Amino acid sequence: MTQQDGSPATRQEHRTTTVEQGRFCLARCTCGWRGPARRARSQARTDAETHANAP
Repeated sequence: MTQQDGSPATRQEHRTTTVEQGRFCLARCTCGWRGPARRARSQARTDAETHANAP
């Protein structure tokens, strides 16, 4: 059965956020993925974007 919003039922939506931990920032995802701790927030955001767009 297809979902009404048109998205495939098997695809999991990745929702990423960045989290501050002391001097570091890291990306996390609702799927359980966690990126490496970065000093640059921009790099943590890039990690999150790369993960969310991965097949």
